[in-house]
Amino acid sequence: MTDARLAARLAVGAGELLLELRATPGLTGKELGARGDAESNAYLLRELAAARPDDAVLSEESADSPARLASRRVWIVDPLDGTREFAMAGRSDWAVHVALWEAGRGIAAAAVAQPALRAVYASDDVRAVRVARERPVIVVSDSRPPGFAPAVAATIGADLVPMGSAGAKAMAVVRGEADAYLHAGGQWEWDSAAPVGVAAAAGLHASRLSGSPLEYNQPRPYLPDLLICRPELAHRLIQAVIGWRPRQ
Repeated sequence: MTDARLAARLAVGAGELLLELRATPGLTGKELGARGDAESNAYLLRELAAARPDDAVLSEESADSPARLASRRVWIVDPLDGTREFAMAGRSDWAVHVALWEAGRGIAAAAVAQPALRAVYASDDVRAVRVARERPVIVVSDSRPPGFAPAVAATIGADLVPMGSAGAKAMAVVRGEADAYLHAGGQWEWDSAAPVGVAAAAGLHASRLSGSPLEYNQPRPYLPDLLICRPELAHRLIQAVIGWRPRQ
């Protein structure tokens, strides 16, 4: 099984587990979210150990080990991206992220599952959908959108749409429901590795807000900002962000 097919299988499997957990009577709120994080993580770690025993793993829900820095293959996973949304009845904007980083290649395989939509997007079988619209749509976090996002949207004549889960926002761009995903204010590698791998494979632009590359498997796995968008919007958005973003 190829790495991309494995990523897709594991994302779907974790998603099925999460849907079953979400349907458990009496399990709600923070308890549901905590169970989802823990059980999805245990599933992914178990399956990766069986399928790729020599690879390292970086997971949001496990203690980090510096040993991964010496590995040439590191799986970067977010067992439940959008824990808050998962625990809210009726929300579908949560996801499972599974990505493989390889030395010298970056993100080499990736999959994002949106279980509530019964959808999975994998880097070996994805193409971005293009939808013509008068005004571009930019998706941003519904809990902590960038403070400069309204100014950036106004600069390029776009509309802002709030949404949960980095994976859900990135896949909205892949599906053509949005034209860009703009984030600032902090993320970790597991938040963006799989969405970026899928988006790049689909033909979309993915970078830091400055336009610089996204680098993974770093000693401190922190990536504070992210831009995923249609390629023809990339330059305009980057210039708009540079013009409006507070100097740091």
